[in-house]
Amino acid sequence: MNVRLKLAELQKSRKRRLLPIDESSEMVEQQHRTELHKMSFDQSRLLLQKQLNDLTKNPVDGFSAGLVDESNIYKWQVFIMGPPSSPYEGGNFRAELIFPKDYPLCPPTMRFISRILHPNIDREGNVCISILHEPGDDRFGYEKASERWLPVHTVETILISVISMLSDPNFDSPANVDAAKLYRENPTEYKRQVARCVRETEEL
Repeated sequence: MNVRLKLAELQKSRKRRLLPIDESSEMVEQQHRTELHKMSFDQSRLLLQKQLNDLTKNPVDGFSAGLVDESNIYKWQVFIMGPPSSPYEGGNFRAELIFPKDYPLCPPTMRFISRILHPNIDREGNVCISILHEPGDDRFGYEKASERWLPVHTVETILISVISMLSDPNFDSPANVDAAKLYRENPTEYKRQVARCVRETEEL
């Protein structure tokens, strides 16, 4: 057998030997990814259940929280009471929190169901606040990484931050530009419109 044919046979033999190893390696890697995903899913579910239990046993002034559907730990309904000495005082605003499966590595989203006027809440009710922004540096330079989402945050710290936001809006990057403009240029009209939102929550 000439040298070229011998080399070709050796290469074919090597490929045949390596193929099962490669396939096995891919299967192991896929299984590992699946297990990691399941672990993350289980951990997030257990963590959310613990936080729900803690809030049920030890309620926090200013808000209440619970599940929309007992079979879905990833969707919460919350009621936020307007903070005292703010235009929102007396209101009981309904909102929802939607948690990702990789919580607490990534933050939930929050949306007000009740109609509400605020510079940091867009017209659809979505809350725009640093603590709910993806972790890492802000490419626009408005926020420090330490101000954004961190896995140590909980439902309690999120809602306390939102209550603080109602009293003290952030005008650096408003989600509702018209509300921010009205707040600055005509505070009397702003308070009148907010008072209407408060009355609507009282009528429900």
